[in-house]
Amino acid sequence: METILKRFASGEIGVEEACKELKRESVRRLKDFARIDVNRQYRTGIPEIIFAEGKNSAEVADIAIALATAKGFALISRARGTDVEAIKKRLEEQNEAFEIDYNEVAKTIRVQKSGYEFEKTGKIGLIAAGTADLPVAEEARVVAEACGCEVIKAYDVGIAGIHRLVEPLEEIVNANVAAIIVVAGMEGALPSVVASLVNVPVIGVPTSVGYGLGGKGVAALLSMLQSCSPGLAVVNIDNGVGAGTFAAKCAYRKK
Repeated sequence: METILKRFASGEIGVEEACKELKRESVRRLKDFARIDVNRQYRTGIPEIIFAEGKNSAEVADIAIALATAKGFALISRARGTDVEAIKKRLEEQNEAFEIDYNEVAKTIRVQKSGYEFEKTGKIGLIAAGTADLPVAEEARVVAEACGCEVIKAYDVGIAGIHRLVEPLEEIVNANVAAIIVVAGMEGALPSVVASLVNVPVIGVPTSVGYGLGGKGVAALLSMLQSCSPGLAVVNIDNGVGAGTFAAKCAYRKK
């Protein structure tokens, strides 16, 4: 993009040609199965995130390396161990200097150039009700950090022992966060409680943790949608990516 703008400024190309080149630069076709949106972060503040589910590991590796080469890093969600191996093998073949961070709990992979640093955008809070909710909470944390957020987290502070919430919530509020993500399964009451106590947006994330009729996150989702605590927004079941990106936009706007 910088090269195109310099060529335009020097008079080497006109407005029409510069527009065409900028459009071509925004989306890059990869073989016959993917189109990489390399400028998404510039437009929206959120980078393109590769959803591994439904793709084979070779495709995941191709997309991740292409995106990391173009942007400095790539983030993969719903990743598998086979994806890590495919990426490592491809990098060995190309002799590229990249680092790989695989979070087995979150099922995320971050591929980045050595020394790459994420631009800081602000702070957010992250609360998880129970240990069973950690995979979704960790996905939200990894995504928010890739968007430039400093994440202040508190895990295992659900309403079964509500006294556990007081100290970490006070720490999060005092840190002047832009938003708080609250992850909960079962009846999903914790986001409503938090929203009733703070003056920043709260993002509720229902998880597929529970028994019987309300299991698979349905009860938690409906409970959060029916909350009488103002200031609570709700994403879909197990959608840590959605929560992390929404919180990051809140942090970006506050900045």
